[in-house]
Amino acid sequence: MTDTEWQKSSFSGNVENCVEVRTVAGAVELRESDEGHLILRTTPTALADLLHALKTGEFDHHA
Repeated sequence: MTDTEWQKSSFSGNVENCVEVRTVAGAVELRESDEGHLILRTTPTALADLLHALKTGEFDHHA
């Protein structure tokens, strides 16, 4: 991925409303394609930690 080039998941197919990601100056930015002016900026490590926690069910609620 090159700086400033937005990428969308291959799982999105031809769907217009999707999450896009790019790197800028070593940071990772995320946005929804239909709300392109709202951008979440984080570090690669923080994003990797979040994705790992989601995949392992860390945020699943068990009552």
